[in-house]
Amino acid sequence: MRDHACLIVHGPDQPGIVAAVTALITRNSGNIVSLDQYSDDANGGAFFQRVVFHRPDLTAALPDIEADLTATITALGLEWTLTDQSVPKRMAILASTSDHCLLELLWRHRRGELPVTIPMVISNHTNVAEDVRSFGIPFFHVPSQGPDKTAAEAKILELLTGNTDFVVLARYMQIISEDFLDNVGVPVINIHHSFLPAFIGAAPYRKAKDRGVKLIGATSHYVTKDLDEGPIIEQDARGAYVERAVLSRAVQWHAQDRVIRHGNHTIVF
Repeated sequence: MRDHACLIVHGPDQPGIVAAVTALITRNSGNIVSLDQYSDDANGGAFFQRVVFHRPDLTAALPDIEADLTATITALGLEWTLTDQSVPKRMAILASTSDHCLLELLWRHRRGELPVTIPMVISNHTNVAEDVRSFGIPFFHVPSQGPDKTAAEAKILELLTGNTDFVVLARYMQIISEDFLDNVGVPVINIHHSFLPAFIGAAPYRKAKDRGVKLIGATSHYVTKDLDEGPIIEQDARGAYVERAVLSRAVQWHAQDRVIRHGNHTIVF
């Protein structure tokens, strides 16, 4: 995606937003490739827009485009982010003993299906080490036993800081502390093997069976301080295959800047 940029705009809905955005791209010599928008209420609701555009010599033009966005879009009371689509996001992976989600991400990355780089995989066990290294990706073992995870989280933060744009929990079977989330400074995406918000926490399949549920699935969501209650990116039904697929789609959409977080909701384009 050389010389392609992705512009995300969101804020209070009002007349003229689309015109302002498209005019800004045009006067900065950009050509719109795709444009998606959503409003939850045209009368005073929230507006969300994702635009991908091509602009020759994009890197050199970015400062001028960002200055124009500040002067034009910010003046409308809207927030925006602009990313160069030729720069893949750095995705660190945390894993435990289950390898199906981890290997799915590594395989899709090797096939070029995920627009990311993977600077490292961190695990509290060593059974996936050789598989990870066979993909040419650094593996780090950070044990995490007992109720006090402070030392383990400090070591993980040391490894992640400055080296990642987002973190994926590929069946990392440890509860992430609020302090960790405050300090990691990047989005954290999890896969949970049930339809959230039902059956949060450990052993959701057993809880679902005890409740008499006939259909179970998987949910990928952003991690917040509230266990399994972060904004949901993607869901689907049935088993381990779906966990792999749901997590991979969530990662792909995040890496492509297709997800806008709005409170405890997401808008996915």
